[in-house]
Amino acid sequence: MISPVEALNLKSVSGIRHGFFTRHGGVSGGIYSALNCGLESSDDSANVSENRRRVAEHLDANHSGVITLYQIHGAAALTVERPVSRDALPKADAIVTATPGLAIGVLTADCTPILFADFDGRIVAAAHAGWRGAIAGILESTIAEMERLGAERSRIKAAVGPSINQPAYEVGPDFEAEVTSLDPASGLYFSRDFGPKPHFDLPGYVIERLARAGITDIEAQTSCTYQSESQFFSYRRSQQRKDGDYGRQISAIVVA
Repeated sequence: MISPVEALNLKSVSGIRHGFFTRHGGVSGGIYSALNCGLESSDDSANVSENRRRVAEHLDANHSGVITLYQIHGAAALTVERPVSRDALPKADAIVTATPGLAIGVLTADCTPILFADFDGRIVAAAHAGWRGAIAGILESTIAEMERLGAERSRIKAAVGPSINQPAYEVGPDFEAEVTSLDPASGLYFSRDFGPKPHFDLPGYVIERLARAGITDIEAQTSCTYQSESQFFSYRRSQQRKDGDYGRQISAIVVA
């Protein structure tokens, strides 16, 4: 049964529907069980299409799927007004729309998904933030694109969804040095409390970047994708097990 994680701050916005969808409620099997929505995975494409159709149906979208992107861990955000074919997915990491009934979303499997809504429910967005995208400014780009459509920063609500949490996100000293060189403030989000190597707090850093950008209404629904195998797909977990591939969960939002 499909039962997404929802954020109370977004639920309070009249005229939108949203969800951070888990791996439950789909038709895929094996390592993709069950609600794998990753177009780039090696799962049966018919299963992926059906899974995405179920998500769109749950959100009461007016088309048969969720519009996503070819994600590249960058800082580009763009607006869509109509469905995009699978063969023409734009390269970007955040998607914005003001079109009623058009479900938009991002795919993750440890990176952080963020859903946004202007308070009056006319403009929504979904962003994918790995550490590269967060450092590069994907959150700021998303907010700017929403403002270009008429949103006001003071009215934007943001919900940060499930991603890998700090205890499971062990990194090397070179990673820490690179990230802190790009943004010295990120040093606060590294810790050696969980082992001899640094561990990075990706969702914490995302929340800090949102606050730094002037977003005051932020909710965290940050269950750990790595540690919650029954609920979420995880790239890092799949790599450690040498599974060869992995499923992707979807986070989606729609203007009613």
